[in-house]
Amino acid sequence: MPKASKDGILYRPMSSTDEIIVPRHLGLILDGNRRWAQERGLPIYEGHKAGYRNMERILDAAIDRGVECVSVYAFSAENWGRSADEVRQLMKLFLWIFQHELENLKRHGVRIHILGNKLRIGKALLKVVHQAEEETRHNTRGTLLFCLDYGGQQEIVETMKQLVADGMPVSDITAEQISDKLHKNGVPPVDLIIRTSGEQRLSNFMLWQAAYSEFMFTPTKWPDFSVEELDEMLDAYAKLHRRFGK
Repeated sequence: MPKASKDGILYRPMSSTDEIIVPRHLGLILDGNRRWAQERGLPIYEGHKAGYRNMERILDAAIDRGVECVSVYAFSAENWGRSADEVRQLMKLFLWIFQHELENLKRHGVRIHILGNKLRIGKALLKVVHQAEEETRHNTRGTLLFCLDYGGQQEIVETMKQLVADGMPVSDITAEQISDKLHKNGVPPVDLIIRTSGEQRLSNFMLWQAAYSEFMFTPTKWPDFSVEELDEMLDAYAKLHRRFGK
Protein backbone atom coordinates (compact mmCIF):
# COMPACT_ATOMS: atom_id res chain seq x y z
CA MET A 1 0.00 0.00 0.00
CA PRO A 2 1.15 3.60 -0.62
CA LYS A 3 2.46 5.47 2.38
CA ALA A 4 3.24 9.10 3.16
CA SER A 5 6.65 10.23 4.32
CA LYS A 6 7.33 13.05 6.75
CA ASP A 7 7.34 15.55 3.89
CA GLY A 8 3.82 14.52 2.88
CA ILE A 9 4.87 13.02 -0.47
CA LEU A 10 3.24 9.72 -1.33
CA TYR A 11 5.40 6.69 -2.04
CA ARG A 12 4.59 3.34 -3.62
CA PRO A 13 6.64 0.39 -2.33
CA MET A 14 8.15 -1.63 -5.20
CA SER A 15 10.34 -4.06 -3.27
CA SER A 16 11.94 -4.41 0.10
CA THR A 17 14.55 -1.85 -0.90
CA ASP A 18 12.97 0.40 -3.58
CA GLU A 19 10.16 2.94 -3.44
CA ILE A 20 8.68 5.06 -6.23
CA ILE A 21 7.24 8.53 -5.65
CA VAL A 22 3.64 8.81 -6.81
CA PRO A 23 1.61 12.01 -7.31
CA ARG A 24 -1.11 12.26 -4.71
CA HIS A 25 -3.29 14.35 -7.04
CA LEU A 26 -3.27 13.77 -10.80
CA GLY A 27 -5.00 16.24 -13.13
CA LEU A 28 -6.10 15.11 -16.59
CA ILE A 29 -6.99 17.48 -19.44
CA LEU A 30 -8.78 15.15 -21.83
CA ASP A 31 -8.05 16.72 -25.20
CA GLY A 32 -8.53 15.24 -28.67
CA ASN A 33 -11.87 13.43 -28.50
CA ARG A 34 -13.34 15.40 -31.40
CA ARG A 35 -10.29 15.00 -33.62
CA TRP A 36 -10.15 11.29 -32.81
CA ALA A 37 -13.73 10.88 -34.05
CA GLN A 38 -13.23 13.03 -37.14
CA GLU A 39 -10.16 11.03 -38.20
CA ARG A 40 -12.34 7.90 -38.12
CA GLY A 41 -15.33 9.43 -39.87
CA LEU A 42 -17.41 9.10 -36.71
CA PRO A 43 -19.84 11.57 -35.11
CA ILE A 44 -18.19 13.79 -32.52
CA TYR A 45 -20.40 12.20 -29.85
CA GLU A 46 -18.63 8.86 -30.44
CA GLY A 47 -15.30 10.53 -29.72
CA HIS A 48 -16.53 11.84 -26.39
CA LYS A 49 -18.00 8.43 -25.54
CA ALA A 50 -14.68 6.74 -26.35
CA GLY A 51 -13.01 9.38 -24.19
CA TYR A 52 -15.22 8.46 -21.24
CA ARG A 53 -14.40 4.76 -21.62
CA ASN A 54 -10.72 5.58 -21.58
CA MET A 55 -11.14 7.87 -18.57
CA GLU A 56 -12.53 4.90 -16.66
CA ARG A 57 -9.50 2.75 -17.59
CA ILE A 58 -6.96 5.43 -16.74
CA LEU A 59 -8.72 6.31 -13.47
CA ASP A 60 -8.61 2.69 -12.35
CA ALA A 61 -4.95 2.30 -13.36
CA ALA A 62 -3.88 5.54 -11.64
CA ILE A 63 -5.53 4.57 -8.36
CA ASP A 64 -4.03 1.09 -8.59
CA ARG A 65 -0.61 2.76 -8.78
CA GLY A 66 -1.18 4.76 -5.60
CA VAL A 67 -2.70 8.05 -6.84
CA GLU A 68 -5.20 9.23 -4.25
CA CYS A 69 -7.11 11.82 -6.27
CA VAL A 70 -7.75 12.16 -10.03
CA SER A 71 -9.25 15.37 -11.46
CA VAL A 72 -10.83 15.08 -14.89
CA TYR A 73 -11.48 18.23 -16.94
CA ALA A 74 -14.71 16.97 -18.50
CA PHE A 75 -16.46 20.24 -19.48
CA SER A 76 -15.08 23.72 -18.94
CA ALA A 77 -17.01 26.94 -18.40
CA GLU A 78 -15.71 27.99 -21.82
CA ASN A 79 -17.06 24.85 -23.52
CA TRP A 80 -20.51 26.42 -23.54
CA GLY A 81 -19.20 28.33 -26.56
CA ARG A 82 -19.19 25.16 -28.67
CA SER A 83 -22.04 24.44 -31.08
CA ALA A 84 -25.44 23.96 -29.48
CA ASP A 85 -25.61 20.43 -30.92
CA GLU A 86 -22.26 19.37 -29.42
CA VAL A 87 -23.13 20.85 -26.02
CA ARG A 88 -26.48 19.04 -26.09
CA GLN A 89 -24.74 15.76 -26.97
CA LEU A 90 -22.20 16.23 -24.17
CA MET A 91 -24.91 16.90 -21.59
CA LYS A 92 -26.70 13.81 -22.88
CA LEU A 93 -23.49 11.80 -22.43
CA PHE A 94 -22.95 13.07 -18.87
CA LEU A 95 -26.56 12.22 -18.02
CA TRP A 96 -26.07 8.72 -19.43
CA ILE A 97 -22.84 8.25 -17.47
CA PHE A 98 -24.36 9.13 -14.11
CA GLN A 99 -27.63 7.30 -14.80
CA HIS A 100 -26.29 4.07 -16.28
CA GLU A 101 -22.62 3.90 -15.31
CA LEU A 102 -22.88 4.81 -11.63
CA GLU A 103 -22.89 1.19 -10.46
CA ASN A 104 -19.79 0.53 -12.54
CA LEU A 105 -18.08 3.62 -11.12
CA LYS A 106 -19.05 2.54 -7.62
CA ARG A 107 -17.35 -0.81 -8.21
CA HIS A 108 -14.10 1.09 -8.67
CA GLY A 109 -14.44 2.10 -5.01
CA VAL A 110 -13.90 5.79 -5.66
CA ARG A 111 -15.61 8.79 -4.13
CA ILE A 112 -17.08 11.06 -6.81
CA HIS A 113 -17.03 14.80 -6.26
CA ILE A 114 -18.37 17.22 -8.90
CA LEU A 115 -16.54 20.53 -9.33
CA GLY A 116 -18.10 23.49 -11.13
CA ASN A 117 -20.88 25.98 -10.64
CA LYS A 118 -23.56 23.58 -12.06
CA LEU A 119 -25.86 26.49 -12.86
CA ARG A 120 -26.40 25.64 -16.51
CA ILE A 121 -26.31 21.85 -16.67
CA GLY A 122 -30.05 21.31 -16.21
CA LYS A 123 -32.17 19.83 -13.43
CA ALA A 124 -32.02 16.22 -14.63
CA LEU A 125 -28.21 16.17 -14.78
CA LEU A 126 -27.91 18.10 -11.52
CA LYS A 127 -30.06 15.48 -9.80
CA VAL A 128 -27.99 12.51 -10.94
CA VAL A 129 -24.61 14.11 -10.18
CA HIS A 130 -25.79 14.86 -6.64
CA GLN A 131 -26.93 11.23 -6.40
CA ALA A 132 -23.49 10.06 -7.55
CA GLU A 133 -21.79 12.18 -4.88
CA GLU A 134 -24.13 10.88 -2.18
CA GLU A 135 -23.90 7.20 -3.13
CA THR A 136 -20.08 7.21 -3.28
CA ARG A 137 -19.28 9.49 -0.35
CA HIS A 138 -18.14 6.61 1.89
CA ASN A 139 -15.82 5.06 -0.72
CA THR A 140 -12.17 5.17 0.30
CA ARG A 141 -10.11 3.67 -2.55
CA GLY A 142 -9.61 7.08 -4.15
CA THR A 143 -11.38 10.26 -5.29
CA LEU A 144 -12.59 11.27 -8.75
CA LEU A 145 -13.01 15.02 -9.11
CA PHE A 146 -15.26 15.41 -12.15
CA CYS A 147 -14.89 18.97 -13.41
CA LEU A 148 -18.22 19.90 -15.02
CA ASP A 149 -19.03 23.51 -15.97
CA TYR A 150 -15.72 24.28 -14.27
CA GLY A 151 -13.27 27.16 -14.60
CA GLY A 152 -10.21 27.85 -12.45
CA GLN A 153 -10.70 31.62 -12.45
CA GLN A 154 -14.34 31.26 -11.49
CA GLU A 155 -13.40 28.86 -8.69
CA ILE A 156 -11.00 31.41 -7.17
CA VAL A 157 -13.63 34.17 -7.38
CA GLU A 158 -16.26 31.96 -5.71
CA THR A 159 -13.81 30.93 -2.98
CA MET A 160 -13.08 34.58 -2.19
CA LYS A 161 -16.81 35.30 -2.03
CA GLN A 162 -17.31 32.38 0.35
CA LEU A 163 -14.58 33.60 2.68
CA VAL A 164 -16.16 37.07 2.80
CA ALA A 165 -19.63 35.57 3.29
CA ASP A 166 -18.23 33.55 6.21
CA GLY A 167 -17.24 36.82 7.88
CA MET A 168 -13.58 37.01 6.87
CA PRO A 169 -12.44 40.66 6.40
CA VAL A 170 -10.94 41.12 2.95
CA SER A 171 -7.76 42.56 4.47
CA ASP A 172 -7.26 39.32 6.47
CA ILE A 173 -7.54 36.89 3.55
CA THR A 174 -4.31 35.01 2.90
CA ALA A 175 -3.14 32.47 0.35
CA GLU A 176 -3.21 29.82 3.07
CA GLN A 177 -6.87 30.53 3.83
CA ILE A 178 -7.83 30.26 0.18
CA SER A 179 -5.94 26.97 -0.08
CA ASP A 180 -7.62 25.65 3.07
CA LYS A 181 -11.04 26.57 1.71
CA LEU A 182 -10.36 24.82 -1.59
CA HIS A 183 -9.02 21.75 0.23
CA LYS A 184 -12.21 21.55 2.29
CA ASN A 185 -14.10 21.58 -1.01
CA GLY A 186 -12.18 18.45 -1.97
CA VAL A 187 -9.49 20.08 -4.10
CA PRO A 188 -5.93 19.54 -2.82
CA PRO A 189 -2.90 20.89 -4.76
CA VAL A 190 -2.26 19.09 -8.06
CA ASP A 191 1.10 17.31 -8.25
CA LEU A 192 1.03 16.31 -11.91
CA ILE A 193 -1.09 17.54 -14.84
CA ILE A 194 -1.22 15.53 -18.05
CA ARG A 195 -2.67 17.04 -21.23
CA THR A 196 -3.21 14.98 -24.36
CA SER A 197 -3.47 15.81 -28.09
CA GLY A 198 -0.48 18.13 -28.34
CA GLU A 199 -1.78 21.32 -26.75
CA GLN A 200 0.45 22.83 -24.04
CA ARG A 201 -1.66 25.14 -21.92
CA LEU A 202 -3.85 24.95 -18.81
CA SER A 203 -7.03 26.33 -20.39
CA ASN A 204 -8.34 27.60 -17.05
CA PHE A 205 -7.88 24.25 -15.28
CA MET A 206 -7.02 24.18 -11.57
CA LEU A 207 -5.20 27.53 -11.69
CA TRP A 208 -4.72 27.86 -7.93
CA GLN A 209 -3.99 24.20 -7.27
CA ALA A 210 -1.48 24.06 -10.15
CA ALA A 211 0.91 26.59 -8.59
CA TYR A 212 3.59 23.90 -8.18
CA SER A 213 2.30 21.23 -10.55
CA GLU A 214 4.52 19.32 -12.89
CA PHE A 215 3.28 19.29 -16.50
CA MET A 216 3.50 16.53 -19.07
CA PHE A 217 2.16 16.70 -22.62
CA THR A 218 1.63 14.11 -25.31
CA PRO A 219 0.47 14.28 -28.94
CA THR A 220 -1.68 11.21 -28.29
CA LYS A 221 -5.39 11.97 -28.51
CA TRP A 222 -7.23 11.18 -25.30
CA PRO A 223 -9.17 8.07 -26.45
CA ASP A 224 -5.82 6.50 -27.46
CA PHE A 225 -3.94 7.49 -24.29
CA SER A 226 -2.85 4.17 -22.82
CA VAL A 227 -2.04 2.79 -19.40
CA GLU A 228 1.49 2.20 -20.75
CA GLU A 229 1.87 5.91 -21.55
CA LEU A 230 0.49 6.77 -18.11
CA ASP A 231 3.13 4.51 -16.56
CA GLU A 232 5.88 6.23 -18.55
CA MET A 233 4.76 9.60 -17.22
CA LEU A 234 4.46 8.34 -13.65
CA ASP A 235 7.97 6.92 -13.93
CA ALA A 236 9.24 10.27 -15.22
CA TYR A 237 7.48 12.04 -12.34
CA ALA A 238 9.12 9.68 -9.85
CA LYS A 239 12.56 10.80 -11.06
CA LEU A 240 11.87 14.51 -10.50
CA HIS A 241 13.32 16.39 -7.55
CA ARG A 242 10.52 18.72 -6.51
CA ARG A 243 11.84 21.71 -4.54
CA PHE A 244 8.66 23.87 -4.26
CA GLY A 245 10.76 27.01 -4.67
CA LYS A 246 13.26 26.08 -1.96
